[in-house]
Amino acid sequence: MAEIIQRDGTWAFDGTTVRITPGLHRSVPLFRQTYGEIAVPLEAVASIVFEPERKRGRLRMRLREGADPLLQATGGRLPDTADPYRLAVDADRAGVAEYVAEEIRHALLLDQIPKEPTRTYLLPGPPVPVSVRSSDGTVSFDGSQVRIDWSDTSDRVKRATGPRIIGMGDLVQVEWLPNSGHEDGFLRFVTRETVFSQLPPEKDPYALDLWGSVRRDLLTALVATAVAARLPHPSTRPGIDSADRARPTAPVPPPQAADHHDVLLRRLRELGELHRDGVLTDEEFTMTKAAVLRGF
Repeated sequence: MAEIIQRDGTWAFDGTTVRITPGLHRSVPLFRQTYGEIAVPLEAVASIVFEPERKRGRLRMRLREGADPLLQATGGRLPDTADPYRLAVDADRAGVAEYVAEEIRHALLLDQIPKEPTRTYLLPGPPVPVSVRSSDGTVSFDGSQVRIDWSDTSDRVKRATGPRIIGMGDLVQVEWLPNSGHEDGFLRFVTRETVFSQLPPEKDPYALDLWGSVRRDLLTALVATAVAARLPHPSTRPGIDSADRARPTAPVPPPQAADHHDVLLRRLRELGELHRDGVLTDEEFTMTKAAVLRGF
């Protein structure tokens, strides 16, 4: 067993798995503490290095492309401090860090682990159900559908459409960009109907606009990862081509209760008022109206 324990967390390698446990110190980002322990199978590892510095060095592990839904969902855009595959190492523990790295490198050579991209996820991603409250609303995922409940500060267009429920069968991909504190981020759920939508995140009823607490908005990557882990793997998922564009979508079943009909009429009236008041452009009104109708 090769192990290093630091304030930032603990890495332990038993010959087949690198077990990464986040530290409990207040300096450890909320995202890492919430994501929890990660068990990385050796076959998912591409390389590992220790980068020594005068005060604190870093252990960095690089995974094979396509092995981890977290890296797929975030696209390498996680801040360094929130990256679970990076461990800050005190200078007096540099020798231990190098030993851990050497043990993992030796195992990679011994087991002849390839560095080529994988054709399936080798890590499971976060468990479901998962729910996160962000600056734009609360997003939840139970493994079969995504639900977005808008906050009081969400754009009126979004609030007018009501809660957004998206089944996994309708999803094409999930897009995530972090809130940097200087520029807004977003979490967008792309369906076949909205794949060509040009609505900005603040008005898109299929997207959360991340503009508030950077610390909390970062947690939306949990939902993005859980969804990505249950979508077709990128190596097997075709692009949206002309055939996809021409393929008809499944019809939406009609409302089954009178109150659904009343809610639909009320929301359409609200959209009409926003359009007449100039809040919505013609294009935004058409797009949002279509989203409301699809939701019913």
